[in-house]
Amino acid sequence: MSAGRILIADDDRAVRTVMERALRRDGHETKATGNAATLWSWVAEGEGDLVITDVAMPDGDGLDLLPRIGARRPDLPVIVVSARGTLMTAVKAAQGGAYDYLAKPFDIDALCETAMRALAGPAAPAERHDDSDDAPSIVGRSPAMQTVFRAIGRLASTDLTVMIEGESGSGKELVARALHDHGHRRNAPFVAVNMAAIPRELIESELFGHEKGAFTGADRSRDGRFAQAQGGTLFLDEIGDMPPEAQTRLLRVLQDGVFAPVGSRRTVRADTRIVAATHRDLAEAIRRGAFREDLFYRLNVVPVQVPPLRDRREDIGLLVQHFLRRAANGGLPAKSVNSGAIEALEEHNWPGNVRELENLVHRLAALCPNETIDRADVLPEVARGRVASRRQSGSLAESIEIHLEAYFDNHGGVLPPPGLYERTLRELERPLLTLTLDATEGNQLRAAEILGINRNTLRKKLRELDIAAIRGQGVSR
Repeated sequence: MSAGRILIADDDRAVRTVMERALRRDGHETKATGNAATLWSWVAEGEGDLVITDVAMPDGDGLDLLPRIGARRPDLPVIVVSARGTLMTAVKAAQGGAYDYLAKPFDIDALCETAMRALAGPAAPAERHDDSDDAPSIVGRSPAMQTVFRAIGRLASTDLTVMIEGESGSGKELVARALHDHGHRRNAPFVAVNMAAIPRELIESELFGHEKGAFTGADRSRDGRFAQAQGGTLFLDEIGDMPPEAQTRLLRVLQDGVFAPVGSRRTVRADTRIVAATHRDLAEAIRRGAFREDLFYRLNVVPVQVPPLRDRREDIGLLVQHFLRRAANGGLPAKSVNSGAIEALEEHNWPGNVRELENLVHRLAALCPNETIDRADVLPEVARGRVASRRQSGSLAESIEIHLEAYFDNHGGVLPPPGLYERTLRELERPLLTLTLDATEGNQLRAAEILGINRNTLRKKLRELDIAAIRGQGVSR
C-alpha cells in the first residue's frame, strides 16, 4: 500500500505530535491542526487521503463535520478519536459515516493499523440518524467495552441478525436494546422474551400466537411475540434453552420469512429484526445434539461478545457512580464512594457480573449509615456475595472450604485445638453414610457398593458413628 496524506485535528498538541510521529514513521505525510474550521478548509480544498479527528475541539464538534465531509468528499475516510468513550459517541461516529472510532487513550499502533486499512480502500459510510440523547445506556470505558460500542455503532442501522454471547448478568439485553434504540426500527416495538422462562408446551404459542380453540385453555385468540414485534426488534434471550421442536419452527420462520399462529392456516409475513442471546456454549450444545446447527448459523450472522465484569474491572468505578445516581433517583439516600471502597470492589471476582454489582450498590445505598461508602462498608457485602456464589457452584470442595474458613475465623486469630483432621473427616462421614443408606433404604450391601468400600468397613463406621440403619427404611433418627 502506498503512503497517504493524513489530516489530523486534535485540540491536544501532545496527542497530535504523537500521532504525527507514528504516522510519519510508517511513511505517511501528515498535516495537523487544533480546530475544526481549519480541518474543514483543508477537506474542502481537496487535501488529504484520510482524516483523523477528535470530537471535542474549541470551535466545534468533530462529529458535526462527518455529514459535511460525506457530502463534499464521500470517498474520504474519517477516523474519529475521543476521550468521551461513551456508547453514544461510538454510535454517532458510525452513523455519521466514520470509517472507525477509537477511544482515548488508544494504542498508537492500533491507530496506525486502522489508518492503513482505511487508506487501502474506500470507506463504507453507514446510514446516519440524528439522535440528541447523550445519556449512555451502557456504561464503560474499558477496551473490552469500546469493542462492544463499535460493534453496536456499526450494526445498529442494519437488519442483520445478531447473536450476543456473555455470562448471566453481563448486560446482554442492554446491548440488544442499544442495537434497537439506535437503529431505524427504534420507533417500533422492542419485544424481549426469555426462552428459559417459558414452559416447553407454550413456547410456540408464546412466539407465534394462537387461535381460539387451538388447544385446551385457548379461550381466545392471542398474538405472539413475533406479531407484537412487527416492524421492530424481537430479542430472544437464553436461546440455548429453546426445546428442539420450537427450534424447528423458528428456523422455518427465519428461512421463509413467514409464520402461522398455532391452530391457524393463515400465514403472516415477519417484519422483525432478530437479536438472540445466550450464556451457554452453543457449539457444545450442537455436539450434544441439543441445538440445531442450521439454526445456529441463521442466528449467528454477527456475533457480539459481552465481556464479564472481571475482564473490565476498570469500569467498576464508573458503574458504581452510575448505580448510586440511579439509586438516589429511585428514592434511596444519596451516597458517595471513596477510592478504598472502589479498590475493594475491584478485588472481587463478580460471578454475577454487572447485575451483582448493581444489587450490591443498591444495598449499600439503603443500609450504609454514612454518606460516604468506604472499604469497611464494602468488605462484608463482598464476602457475603463470595460465599453465596460458591454455595451456588455446587462444589463439595468449595462448601468444605467455606466451612473451614468460618471455623478458623471463629477462633479470632488463635489456632484451633489439635485433632482438626479427624474431626473434619468424621463430620463429612456422617452425612455421607446416612444419605447413602437413606437412598438404599437401609440396604448396607448396596450402600457399600455405592460408597466403594467393604461391607465390614461400612459396619465398623456405623458403629463408630452410632448410626442405626434399618433395612427397608433407611437410617433411624
